[in-house]
Amino acid sequence: MRRLNVLIFLFLLLVGCRSTPFGGQTIIDWVDFIKWDGIEYNGIHSGVLADEKFIGEKLGEVKFKVADNVTNPGYKTKDGDAAFHEKGTEIYKIKGNPDLLALKDKSAIHGYRVYYAIDENEYRWHFKNVPIEKVNVIEIHQAYTPIKKITEFKDIDEVNTLLKILNNGKGNSNFQPDTSKGDPTYYEIILYTDDPIAYKYDIQFDGTTYFWHPWETSILPNEIGAFIPEH
Repeated sequence: MRRLNVLIFLFLLLVGCRSTPFGGQTIIDWVDFIKWDGIEYNGIHSGVLADEKFIGEKLGEVKFKVADNVTNPGYKTKDGDAAFHEKGTEIYKIKGNPDLLALKDKSAIHGYRVYYAIDENEYRWHFKNVPIEKVNVIEIHQAYTPIKKITEFKDIDEVNTLLKILNNGKGNSNFQPDTSKGDPTYYEIILYTDDPIAYKYDIQFDGTTYFWHPWETSILPNEIGAFIPEH
């Protein structure tokens, strides 16, 4: 019996869904995706559209939102299906990048959410992938409701100093933020190059310590506080 239970548990992990108690409907934990022209694109969670000038021609619109509407784990996605975008959401090319798409999203920075073709690419927007020498602008936004830009750096010396601070973070997978006075404050730091996708990462501050998760939890030097104004 124990072996059977383990096998059932592993199966549920693989299909990415869970059932509600007492025989209720299955709840599926959807990955943020869009399917178009037979290709599945996943959301670039650590990237944003750098500028609206990179938006190309309109390809079409989302035909069906699967989240909240599909409870069958065996459902086969179709062209025009999206995990979280409503029917009618506009889909665009990104100029010069046939493996990327942009979907209109007024809650996203610069008004679009970006996606990459998963069968043609590895995910390439981790902090370790950033071409540090090409970063020319850095923005810091206060995250969540609503997202708001609070500062911007274009001076190359300031940009390089801030990049050095990020690189000097110390990994600490056992770190636990101090939540005795509430949840940490969330920021988003955006690193721009000349590419259409800018790199975006969360930074948190618990009142004493700045930290982020470029790969594993990392403690940032206190100097970063001088780059984040009070607001």
